[in-house]
Amino acid sequence: MSRTYAVIGAGPSGLAVARALQAAGIAFRGFEAGPGVGGLWDIENPRSTMYDSAHLISSRTTTEFAEFPMQVDADYPGHRALKQYFCDYAARFGLAEHFAFSTTVVRATREHGRWRVDSHGPDGPRSEVYDGVIAANGTLATPNVPSFAGEFTGEIRHTATYKHAGELAGKRVLIIGAGNSGCDIAVDAVHHAASVDMSVRRGYYFVPRYLFGKPADTLNQGRPLPRRIKQAVDTRVLRLFTGDPARFGFPEPDYRIYESHPIVNTQVLQHLGQGDLRVRADIDRFDGSCVHFTDGSSDEYDLVLLATGYRLDYPFLDPADLNWSDHAPELYLNIFPPAFAGLYVMGMVEASGLGWQGRYEQAALIAAYLRAETDAPERAAALRRRVRHEPWPDTTGGYRYLGLARMAYYVNKDAYRAAVRTATEDLGVQAATGGVR
Repeated sequence: MSRTYAVIGAGPSGLAVARALQAAGIAFRGFEAGPGVGGLWDIENPRSTMYDSAHLISSRTTTEFAEFPMQVDADYPGHRALKQYFCDYAARFGLAEHFAFSTTVVRATREHGRWRVDSHGPDGPRSEVYDGVIAANGTLATPNVPSFAGEFTGEIRHTATYKHAGELAGKRVLIIGAGNSGCDIAVDAVHHAASVDMSVRRGYYFVPRYLFGKPADTLNQGRPLPRRIKQAVDTRVLRLFTGDPARFGFPEPDYRIYESHPIVNTQVLQHLGQGDLRVRADIDRFDGSCVHFTDGSSDEYDLVLLATGYRLDYPFLDPADLNWSDHAPELYLNIFPPAFAGLYVMGMVEASGLGWQGRYEQAALIAAYLRAETDAPERAAALRRRVRHEPWPDTTGGYRYLGLARMAYYVNKDAYRAAVRTATEDLGVQAATGGVR
C-alpha cells in the first residue's frame, strides 16, 4: 500500500493500532503529546492522570497483549511496571521510531479527500497531509467537572491532579464520587488525612481482586454464562465475600450487577468498617468551607476532591466528523463513523475484562478494512453498506447499562469481541490477530 495514515496517541490503544498497521504492511506516522510511549500509565507525562498507588484493576493475564505477555509475577501490576511493559512492547516491534513525541495535534481536517494534520512539536508548528486519521488519544484524560450550588472557599480539584497521599496530610478531605479512582484515593487518604468522607449519589457493587485464591476475573474465562444467570450467581458470590455495602453506609444499587462498572476495591469497605472514613449523601450546596448534603447534614472540609470521572474529548476533530450525538460519537463497533471519510477511532470502548487484547482486535479490524479498500474493494464496500443500511450488532450482551455519559461507549466484552471478529472475517483480508487466545 502506498497510502499513509496518521495515528494520534501512543498509549495502549495507539500502540495497538501501530502494531496492527505494521503487521498489515500499512504505512503510518504517529503523534504523541507526551515524551514517550505509555499514555496515562506514564506518571511523568504532563497529561497523565495516574497516581502513585495506581494498579491494574483487571488481572495481568486478562489485560496483556496476547502476543506479548508481561514479564512480571504480580497479578495486578502497578503503573511503573506497566509503563515499562509498553516501552518493551514498543521496542520489541520497533514502534516508537514511527512516532513524533512531545508533539500535540492541534487540528485534523478533511481536505480534497485526504486529511491535513496540523501539529506543534519541539521544532514548532507543522502541517502534513495523510490518507486517513486514526484517533487513539484515550478516554481518561479530560476531567468531568460538574457544577455545584454555592461556593467552596477551601481547595477543590479533580482527582486527575492527584499524585500521592502526602498531598492530603492533615486535611479534612471530602471525595465526591466513589469510582475506582475515588476508592483508591480514599484508601490512601485514611493513612494521612485528618478525616476522610465520601459523598455518593448511588450504590455500587464491590468486587474483590481475589476469589478462591485466584484473580477474580480469571474465573470462568472462555465460558460466558447467560446474562441473568451470571448476574444472579455473581451477586450471591459477592454477598458471601464482601457482605452488603449498604451496611457500611452506601445506598442500595438501583441497577443490576454489571450494568455499570463495578468497583474493584474492597479495602474501602474495611476502612469503613474500622471507622476510618464515612459515606455521606449527595451534595446539596457549598457554603464557604461547609458542605451541605441532601440528607440535611453538613460538615467542614479543607479539600474537596472530585472523583467525577472523565469525558470523551477529541479537541483536534470536528464533532460532525465523529458523528457525535449526546454523550459520545455514534460509531459502528465504536470505531467507524458511518461517513467512512478516512477517520477511525481506536480505544473508545470500555468493558469489564476487555483488556488490551480486545483493543488490539479493534486495531486489527481497522487494518483489515484499510487493506480491503485496496485488496478487496468489494468487501470494503459491503461493510460500508451494512453500516449505513442495516441494524448494527448488539454489543451490550443483553445488559441494560445505566444511561450515564461514562456508559455511552460501554459494551459487553464477549458480544463485542465476537462482533469485531465477525466483521474482520467478513472483510476476507488476512489480518494479524496479535496472538488471539
